[in-house]
Amino acid sequence: MAEPYLIGDAMTGGYGGADILHGCTIAVEKGQIAVIVGPNGAGKSTAMKAVFGMLKLRQGQVRLDGEDITALSPQARVAKGMGFVPQTHNIFTSMTVEENLEMGAFIRRDDMADTMAQVYDLFPILKQKRLQPAGELSGGQRQQVAVGRALMTKPKVLMLDEPTAGVSPIVMDELFDRIIEVARTGISILMVEQNARQALEIADKGYVLVQGANRFTDTGKALMADPEVRRSFLGG
Repeated sequence: MAEPYLIGDAMTGGYGGADILHGCTIAVEKGQIAVIVGPNGAGKSTAMKAVFGMLKLRQGQVRLDGEDITALSPQARVAKGMGFVPQTHNIFTSMTVEENLEMGAFIRRDDMADTMAQVYDLFPILKQKRLQPAGELSGGQRQQVAVGRALMTKPKVLMLDEPTAGVSPIVMDELFDRIIEVARTGISILMVEQNARQALEIADKGYVLVQGANRFTDTGKALMADPEVRRSFLGG
């Protein structure tokens, strides 16, 4: 059986001396959406950071398209085709929307006009507001800038840490719609999400973490239908 496009395999590690992840495995296939959910303190964001190289693993491996990238820095992983959108401090507030997007293309040496046009097609509001300082935008629009900036690197995998944190339900639905559109272009999406029910609805694969270990792994639909998952993690 072919290996997933991106996999953090049996990851164990943490900060300082304490392990937060315990043999945790997270994977995403090409052009699919994988979602990491679980209670607060489950290690969701830590798992994401481990896959992106922001956390040193004591055990386990990270492989991208069959290549072992465990030893690579986050910057080197970006060059390999990984994009990461942190939950906070993910835009330059004093720069315009367009300048933020241009900053996203910092590693590129080719013409970025086509990618910029694609980002504006995906997020029309950003085109309207392209000359406005990003700090003047609403929370949902700022998230669109952050995702758009990550897309400017032309990633093969886009990693999103709590993309809908602090936005209204309407904005959340809109962001999820855009995330589905990004996946349809062939980009793999790996995201950590607090809104577990809504995230699993759009997920090809779902990972429920508890205390840094895999508790349930299945398709989004199967997890939504599992009585124990519903009772313990989705509020019944």
